[in-house]
Amino acid sequence: MWLSVRRALAAVAISQATFCLALLPRLPPYTKEIAQQSKNPVNAVYFTNWGIYGRNFQPQDLPASEITQVLFAFLNVKPDGTVYTGDAYADLEKHYQGDRWDDQEENAYGCVKQLFLLKKAHRHLKVILSIGGWTWSTNFPSAAGTRENRIRFSKSAVTLMKDWGFDGIDVDWEYPNDENEATNFDLLLQAVRDELDSYASQNAPGHHFLLSIAAPAGPEKYKKLHLDKISNIVDQINIMAYDYSGSWDSASGHNANLFPYKASTNPYNSDKAINDYIDAGVPAEKIVLGMPIYGRSFEGNLGIGKSFSDVGQGSWERGVWDYKALPKPGAEIKYDEEAQAYYSYDSIMHELISYDTPEEVEKKVDYVLKHGLGGSMFWEASGDKKGNESLIGTSYNCLGTLDESENWLSFPDSRYANIALGMPGQWAQV
Repeated sequence: MWLSVRRALAAVAISQATFCLALLPRLPPYTKEIAQQSKNPVNAVYFTNWGIYGRNFQPQDLPASEITQVLFAFLNVKPDGTVYTGDAYADLEKHYQGDRWDDQEENAYGCVKQLFLLKKAHRHLKVILSIGGWTWSTNFPSAAGTRENRIRFSKSAVTLMKDWGFDGIDVDWEYPNDENEATNFDLLLQAVRDELDSYASQNAPGHHFLLSIAAPAGPEKYKKLHLDKISNIVDQINIMAYDYSGSWDSASGHNANLFPYKASTNPYNSDKAINDYIDAGVPAEKIVLGMPIYGRSFEGNLGIGKSFSDVGQGSWERGVWDYKALPKPGAEIKYDEEAQAYYSYDSIMHELISYDTPEEVEKKVDYVLKHGLGGSMFWEASGDKKGNESLIGTSYNCLGTLDESENWLSFPDSRYANIALGMPGQWAQV
């Protein structure tokens, strides 16, 4: 009976994807041979540990049935390569409903426990430690600079993965700046891959723990990397295909346009980045297209490619608005067919906000499928809407059958007693 149900669900997913694709206009021709996907695509999302505070977005709020990977952001790194938690309270100490206060042993609480419970309830869901990020990339050159530091990085990262009961490592170095750092990045990733494989051989025979990177979409950044070497080491390359325009520019522009457009004052577009990655030797199925769950605003502006006076307040930082706050009252949603990008514009306030809509996500997923890419990635979960307007949900509906490989739950060597025991009798609050 279960097999019949699975087949029926797969048929529904295929029909949903077909419906999504049928609604879309034909994309410009792809100039390279389309790669054959070797596995079902992923639908990944970053979860930020700081989101549990002002944003009040908890692990239980994740749409676990619609995603395949949670990228847990972020772990910090010391100059000597040691990877460590940057917020022990959020990660390990915060008590949620049902958590004990009378421990006789060391247990994990916080986001770590809640994510482990989500893994138990959703066996397709992998949780991955993401290390670095924009703020915490300062120490990467030193951490990757010597063999001793690289070993320390890999061992401490995999130890945290094991102790927390996670499924892999995501390295988010923003960004290697020269040939020496690019070479050290290769060596760092290889050290992590070797350590993951060593741990698996001893503790999870036959299981493969994941390794990914967060990768730039700007040519001035990715052309410094040895992309062909990296692609031979990692399982997936999550391209951060957003932040193409913002407060640093002299004119307004799209945040995450799929294609180039004449009014642009910069060279950024996702199609070019993906073409360049493939040209550099990266298999298409290892490329995951990142999408923003936020918009970038421009005030005192008369349209795309025009000057602006300010970027405005934003939801949590200046000039950046959660997708769930958009469009703002009085604004009209507009579509730039050349760029294949959406934005809202308030003609009275002269405010433009560039952001992805569900229609834009449909177009991008169509691109992912036609070009044999590895799936979708979103930054970050707390900004999404619920229901039919969810960007994560739109990607889920249009990708079709997703990666259903099982996560790993057996970590008897975890330092935390509840994770070592697998949290018997405890389940996610879903």
